[in-house]
Amino acid sequence: MPLPDDFIAQLQQLAAQVQALLPPPPPIPDWNQGRAFRWRVTGQHRYLETIHDLSAIRLADLQGIDRQKAEIARNTAQFVNGLPANNVLLTGARGTGKSSLVKALVNEFSAQGLRVIEVDKDLLVDLPDIVSQLAHRAERFIIYCDDLSFTADDASYRALKTILDGSLHAGSDNVLIYATSNRRHLLPEYMTDNLKTAVGEDGELHPSEAIEDKISLSDRFGLWLSFYAMSQDTYLDIVTHWLSTYQLEFNDSARVAALQWALGRGSRSGRSAAQFAKDWAGRHLIIK
Repeated sequence: MPLPDDFIAQLQQLAAQVQALLPPPPPIPDWNQGRAFRWRVTGQHRYLETIHDLSAIRLADLQGIDRQKAEIARNTAQFVNGLPANNVLLTGARGTGKSSLVKALVNEFSAQGLRVIEVDKDLLVDLPDIVSQLAHRAERFIIYCDDLSFTADDASYRALKTILDGSLHAGSDNVLIYATSNRRHLLPEYMTDNLKTAVGEDGELHPSEAIEDKISLSDRFGLWLSFYAMSQDTYLDIVTHWLSTYQLEFNDSARVAALQWALGRGSRSGRSAAQFAKDWAGRHLIIK
């Protein structure tokens, strides 16, 4: 049967219609201008998305955590200078600056080649693919996972254990993992785990395999930084700092209001101090 005269044109039209239905190709990361990236999954595409609206927070803005700040800055400085450095686990009370520390590191060390890649906990199974994209680049990369915690059968948990220390592959010397968590051992702990612990005839303690497994992931982070609930004086110092960024004075009225704010939130933390300062500034700047 002879083909119609416009057969080629029809094929081209059909191809154009199919092309319009396909999802667009993933964007290419902006390695020249980008300082932070996010690992994204859209349909069948897995890609690095450049983050353009970075937080402007600096290490100097973080008060009351001087020891933790000095330790992570030292470790990161070693890393960007090509010296040995450790993966970092930041654990402890909520709102005490764990996530803000990592954000501040981008602003402090990006000029020296530091880049940060944010990876959601559920996407940690993609870590080998992410690392393979970074291995031959000149920049130094921190893979950052916020609020890390797992269930016992979580595939992401196994993937993270492997990439940290358990893979036969040597890994890449331009990649570190920084993670934050409110739980030091990252997995839920149950009373039944302790009941399985055995005591030998000589009194030697033998933890159950469940306990050993839960501790083993945390052990693969070389540097642990713990954060604690802060004192009232430290909380008020942080309030004072944040109010100063709005050109506002810390006076008796602000002090009373800040303490009431913390009491209402049930938390004295850097986060609640910054939130109070924002609220206080908004109300008083409107009045002015």
